[in-house]
Amino acid sequence: MALISGKPGWSTPHESAHLHVAGEAPYVDDIAELAGTLYAAPGTSQRAHARIKTIDLDAVKAVAGVVAVLTAEDIPGHNDCGPIIKDDPILADGLVQYFGQPIFVVIATSQTAARKAAKKAKVEYEDLPATLDVREAKQAESWVLPPARLRQGDAQTAMAGAENRLSGEISVGGQEQFYLEGQISYASPAEGGGIHLWCSTQHPTEMQQVVAHALNLDFNQVLVEMRRMGGGFGGKESQSAIFACIASIAAKQLNRPVKMRLDRDDDMMITGKRHGFEYDYEIGFDNEGLIQAVDIDMAAQAGFSADLTGPVVARAVCHLDNAYYLNDVSINAFSCKTNSQSNTAFRGFGGPQGAIAMEYMIDNIARKLGKDALEVRKLNYYGTNTRNVTPYGQIVEDNVIPELSAQLEQSSDYAERRKAIRSFNENSPILRKGLALTPLKFGISFNVVHFNQAGALVHIYTDGSVLVNHGGTEMGQGLHTKVAQVVARELGISMSRIRATATDTSKVANTSATAASTGTDLNGKAAQDAARQIRDRLTVFAGEYFGADGVEFANDTVSCAGKSMPFNEFIVLAYQSRIQLWSDGFYKTPGLHWDGVKMQGSPFYYFAYGAAVSEVIVDTLTGEWKLLRADILHDAGNSINPAIDIGQVEGAYIQGMGWLTSEELVWDTNGRLTTHAPSTYKIPTITDCPAEFHTELFDNPNVKDTVMRSKAVGEPPLLLPFSVFFAIRDAISSVDDHQQNPPLRAPATPEAILDAITALREGRDA
Repeated sequence: MALISGKPGWSTPHESAHLHVAGEAPYVDDIAELAGTLYAAPGTSQRAHARIKTIDLDAVKAVAGVVAVLTAEDIPGHNDCGPIIKDDPILADGLVQYFGQPIFVVIATSQTAARKAAKKAKVEYEDLPATLDVREAKQAESWVLPPARLRQGDAQTAMAGAENRLSGEISVGGQEQFYLEGQISYASPAEGGGIHLWCSTQHPTEMQQVVAHALNLDFNQVLVEMRRMGGGFGGKESQSAIFACIASIAAKQLNRPVKMRLDRDDDMMITGKRHGFEYDYEIGFDNEGLIQAVDIDMAAQAGFSADLTGPVVARAVCHLDNAYYLNDVSINAFSCKTNSQSNTAFRGFGGPQGAIAMEYMIDNIARKLGKDALEVRKLNYYGTNTRNVTPYGQIVEDNVIPELSAQLEQSSDYAERRKAIRSFNENSPILRKGLALTPLKFGISFNVVHFNQAGALVHIYTDGSVLVNHGGTEMGQGLHTKVAQVVARELGISMSRIRATATDTSKVANTSATAASTGTDLNGKAAQDAARQIRDRLTVFAGEYFGADGVEFANDTVSCAGKSMPFNEFIVLAYQSRIQLWSDGFYKTPGLHWDGVKMQGSPFYYFAYGAAVSEVIVDTLTGEWKLLRADILHDAGNSINPAIDIGQVEGAYIQGMGWLTSEELVWDTNGRLTTHAPSTYKIPTITDCPAEFHTELFDNPNVKDTVMRSKAVGEPPLLLPFSVFFAIRDAISSVDDHQQNPPLRAPATPEAILDAITALREGRDA
């Protein structure tokens, strides 16, 4: 038997932090370029929906430095890179379906030459009707996928018998991922007609597959390598495919390395965003605020193709309940086809869009009844032994939201601050303050069961150093760091002995995307399995060598029966005794099942919880606002690395705040995205962070057998800034002493805030 000593989790710097600070962390664009490298730039549609009548590329080809111009006809295999449904062409072939869709690609000796040449094409279009509005698409029953429907109980009967009813509309916009490193792929011809692809992607296996399909190659002829991304947030899960394919097709045809790196404008014009949602709802409740029935239509802006809209919408349906028990529910979710960029994964993956609708409805209930919204929230929380089954049939086994929110309510001085804000507002005709506490419950796992698996390789070298390779991708979130910590703990060695290598489809095959907050859960468990197999072999050998049981691995030392030896020296002995010092590991998440048609089952291994209190001040004359203070309490289980987890929580809070307040996507009447650069699209900056920012992790080891009993912390905290939006709404509603529900849309830009204030003054509530 082997013993492992040391803390189950501890704060340690990000494994690449020193390289980031020194500017020595290589990203795809930093890889030393191979001789003969060429550069690709796309030529894009200037129509939202049209047939291409003619295309004249002579002026493009005449530009100095242009080597080739490729169109759909030059694709040897499948002209499609859709992740699920094959409805997403690599290059438009006669039909364009959104403004910015790639039609051709220029290959040149410099990126500047390629970009300049791409603008010289002469394209004649035959315009077709374009659908740009989500509600119009819903009305026309224009879908990319059939509607998803969930029924629990009898919502119609319960609604008819409810003591009170409210109905209305909610509008929540989309969001640009705005990763710091843009989309980039670098492809090089490999021996035997293969391709070696360096790609900034969250899903190397999918890139391997779409490139193979585009080139009519076997999967084993395409090697995809990815060491690190400069951010992904879901935008590099499926949407990196088109650029991977273009670079690879060009490299294959020209037999030269080809790099495709988009500038920010092209990136934002071509790629999909978080799905914007439009809601029509009716909710029934009693005189205390207890929810009796919910009937809601959710219309998601899919864009022109399906992409990942199906699972995004499914997750939105499964997160409508958020932290609240709903007995009688009717949900209709529509994947609306519009002539715009095909929307895709984004941190939260539909969960935030589902949960915010429920929070909006609860906020309305509270104001209707003249209660504090927190009082209504607490009344509707999930229970423990009763009122603990979700609308989709999963039992909530580990509910801690009542305790967690109570702890935050006390630590944030919520009650006293609520009184102080009311007093402030009574004496401040222009500036108004608002306060809100919102909770979250977020399910963890892919909602496609077979994606919940992972593999890893662990090698120990004879100097005692360790190499770890797994199928997850590092996008700044600290995945490699956490996996290394898991391996370090299993082997009882220091982090300085461990190095994580680039994700590589030739090492660990058939990987799932690093998404759905499963990166550490899956890959950490797989690496733990591999390390444990090696440790078990070493334990047997140590018992034989020391002649006793009770072997301990700790502090870079192997100990047994009062004797000890440095880990590296012990490894040499093990090698000389022909003990296998490497192993593969595998993990699959247990207990998952899901019926996607009936929308019933247990799609999540466990739930993560959290809550936040936000305080804002709003200028009612200009619509400007400021976040004054944030208090966060988040459930990361038994945190593997508290420093990284707190960084993830705070980053998600600010990113989600941007989605709900400043990051507005705007298309003109021609379907052109007008917010396609930092000059027109406002992400939060350091000045938007509150002067008081209090973040703590809730003490709550996972009841499920996750790695070190931790919980995922990537996506769940993006729901925390709901509190910012509802604090703004609270401040607005004080204009008429909280007698009406402000019709505030998200993002709550100054214009949206002024519109809501005007509506209140005109007696038009939500």
